[in-house]
Amino acid sequence: MPIEPLLIAKLALLGLATGFLAGLLGVGGGMMMVPFLSAMLGARGVAPGLAVKMAIATSMATIIFTSVSSVRAHHKRGAVRWDIVMRLAPGIVLGAMAGSLGVFALLKGAALYFVFCGFVTFSAAQMFLDKKPAPTRQLPGTAGLLGAGGAIGFLSGLVGAGGGFISVPFMTWCNVAIHNAVATSAALGFPIALANVTGYVIGGRGLTGLPPYSFGYLWLPALTVIACCSVLMAPAGAKAAHTLPVKKLKRAFAAVLLALASYMLYKGVGAASL
Repeated sequence: MPIEPLLIAKLALLGLATGFLAGLLGVGGGMMMVPFLSAMLGARGVAPGLAVKMAIATSMATIIFTSVSSVRAHHKRGAVRWDIVMRLAPGIVLGAMAGSLGVFALLKGAALYFVFCGFVTFSAAQMFLDKKPAPTRQLPGTAGLLGAGGAIGFLSGLVGAGGGFISVPFMTWCNVAIHNAVATSAALGFPIALANVTGYVIGGRGLTGLPPYSFGYLWLPALTVIACCSVLMAPAGAKAAHTLPVKKLKRAFAAVLLALASYMLYKGVGAASL
């Protein structure tokens, strides 16, 4: 069964947009990707509960590729705090595996719509408020960063995002400069995505009712097209992050997120009533 050109065009446009956002804001693009992929899968006859799970898993898988492209551009500018990456990564891997391999497989799809809606709304609120941290606040010690990494990895696995919606506010709250926080979040996207996708593949074995070209919870046509396009645009977003008024862009993106959260809430109510 061939993939129709119109679907490829839609996926390519989504990949270009999310790749740019990944580089610009360090959010991985998943919060924008999941609603659109859910709608595309639903239009192909996939049940709502399964559609949102596949959208979340596929979105997370694209971050493996986007993160590598984005972090290279940030690293060239010396913006990545690799010391923070190394201290957060162990907790991220543990939290991601717990989320994607355990809780994700057990939760009903309707519940995931509500979880996604809640955390997208939280992320949008953080972008709107742009609160400044106390000048004396610093990153916590090893135990604190292990716990923070675990929370980032776990929640990312449930909503299919690269963790930037938590890690960027967390790092700026601890007085890490915004450009360093965005760049470091992009680097964290790789261990987050790799650990979560491993859990999705293991947890998605033996699923029924899947569309053609699926691998567990992963929808391979979307993964291939979006990954290729997002990799092209992530460096452009990273470059723009150092020149554009990111504060204003974050607030504009927050408005888009609120609209997407409203859509996911609507879909969740519909899925819960089935």
